[in-house]
Amino acid sequence: MKAYDFALNSRPTLSLRPIGSEGEPLLQIDDVLRDPQALIDFAAEEARFEPAYGSGGGYPGIRASAPLEYVETVVRAVDPLLREAFGLARVKLGKAECNLSLVTLPAASLVAAQREPHVDTGDPLQFAFLHYLCAGSFGGTAFYRHRATGFETLTPERLDRYQAARARERGEEAAAGYIVSDTAHFLQTATVEAAFNGLAIYRSRVLHSGKIAPDAPLSADPRRGRLTANIFLTYRQA
Repeated sequence: MKAYDFALNSRPTLSLRPIGSEGEPLLQIDDVLRDPQALIDFAAEEARFEPAYGSGGGYPGIRASAPLEYVETVVRAVDPLLREAFGLARVKLGKAECNLSLVTLPAASLVAAQREPHVDTGDPLQFAFLHYLCAGSFGGTAFYRHRATGFETLTPERLDRYQAARARERGEEAAAGYIVSDTAHFLQTATVEAAFNGLAIYRSRVLHSGKIAPDAPLSADPRRGRLTANIFLTYRQA
């Protein structure tokens, strides 16, 4: 494998804001990598992408393992920033999982579970890193509040009530296509645009969904499609 430069930009731009009525932090870092094209080249030349979805839903596209050097570089650099932004105390780094991802499913092929917001886990110590390696025209990510319960995050204590409410709503199918705005059951609370080489970090328990325009030119080619690097970083109590 040829050498790729995954060094960080020495002068990134940071911003922090609360989202929704629950005020969950959203940390954004612009211009993350010194040479983001290197990660795109790796995705095009080295990565082996496979479908990440099944008949019941899942990520609506293809995924491949990200290079370990990239993951370690980003996690170690962002760790102190994340601890401060999210007020973490007495925790230590646990595990980090990372994939390169491309949305490829056309809107008409989505099943119901792919047309509504979701959470990755209810663990308050797991964080999602979303690194955009595509143009802003592909759309970004949006965050939501469930109207019936008022929940913007799902914790283990909230899960039964949320699932019961959603079960009552299941007969009312979400509109065809990717969710891009408010729906009958979910209210959009915040958005992150897909800024090239920008990184968004939020707790994995926040209700969210990709905000993908109906005319987005989806492609399985990393140099042309909606390429992102997705890290799930989990901390443990010290």
